[in-house]
Amino acid sequence: MDRINAFSVMAKPSSSVCNIDCTYCFYLEKEHLYPNRKKQWRMNGSTLEHYIRDHIQSQQSDTIDFIWQGGEPTLLGIDFFRQVVEFQKQYQGYKTISNSLQTNGTLLDDEWAVFLKENQFLVGVSIDGDRISNDTYRLSRKGKSTFDDTLRGIELLKKHRVDFNTLTVINAENVKRPLNVYAFLKRIGSQYMQFIPLVEREAIVPDKDGLMLIQPTFEGEANLAKWSVPAKAYGKFLNTIFDYWVHSDLGKVFVMNFEQTMSQLTGRSGSCVFSETCGNSLAMESNGDVYSCDHYVYSDHKLGNISEKSLIDLVNLPQNLQFGQDKLLNISRDCYQCEVRSVCHGGCPKHRFEESSDGVLNRNYLCDGFKSHFTHVVPKMSRIIDLLGKQVPIKKIRYEIKKTFYR
Repeated sequence: MDRINAFSVMAKPSSSVCNIDCTYCFYLEKEHLYPNRKKQWRMNGSTLEHYIRDHIQSQQSDTIDFIWQGGEPTLLGIDFFRQVVEFQKQYQGYKTISNSLQTNGTLLDDEWAVFLKENQFLVGVSIDGDRISNDTYRLSRKGKSTFDDTLRGIELLKKHRVDFNTLTVINAENVKRPLNVYAFLKRIGSQYMQFIPLVEREAIVPDKDGLMLIQPTFEGEANLAKWSVPAKAYGKFLNTIFDYWVHSDLGKVFVMNFEQTMSQLTGRSGSCVFSETCGNSLAMESNGDVYSCDHYVYSDHKLGNISEKSLIDLVNLPQNLQFGQDKLLNISRDCYQCEVRSVCHGGCPKHRFEESSDGVLNRNYLCDGFKSHFTHVVPKMSRIIDLLGKQVPIKKIRYEIKKTFYR
């Protein structure tokens, strides 16, 4: 197995602690892995400094990307992130540092927005659409709407010209309203959108760590969570938005799902979800524990702690290299005969729990949706890429795609 030299880390300095209580959140229950979580949920200064120094030193690239997520990272307070910036300046040397922060936006104020702008943070705001869509599953701990607070946070980012994008979880409800969701995100000023399919299974009896939302290898009885997006509906959701986007917003609005597919078609790396192998997208808990993936924060996939090994050593542990290769080796038999395999590669291993044609439980739950989507968009995207390579103006590309594919 080849050594991994380039990797990312999703750092969770506030761990699973959050100020809202999303029904579908798979991370809130990770507190079961850390019994002292309620008292010791913050990343301390020593771990923070160690992480920043190690992350910079472990990367060969001249640009080092720091990704801050939760839980809700703004619960740590703005001074924590001032310390982040100071440590980065201390250890960056000749390297360029970038920061991205994923937040629900509800705790942002002018001071936060000024800080984020001054330090060039890219902010990802979680919002699932308009009030009806967002408040279906994203409520406060008291069961109240979070919609207005999230919009207020977005308005503050716009006021201070902070670069932001939106992250929208596509679930059993908002999948029914693709153009409504898309139009709403445009109205609030999102020019870079990401649509994340929600798929979880709930165990009848918790696993050995007390977790209800389980991984594919769980051998007990489990049911698909009621909020999970239907596979075919997810494909239709993406196709509906694509058809509108390619006619009206190509070159103006960037949809990460479409951008990544075009990256795949041009031979560049896309997301880990659609890569042939994985293992280079680590997750780190607030105490420095490192896991193979954000979606695999289970005890079986813990690699170690940054106080014991450097990140470059952890990502290259045989356990993690095998985890990455298993994505390729445990691909469904049906994938080998699929015409869109080159852009899909079987999707995320976490979602491979349905029965394949050979009886093995390794077919991706979202397979039918992916196949519908990629079959629909790849011919059009290939033509767009060809026209872009010839430096055809965007307006003419829109006309050409409409004339060729939408008569």
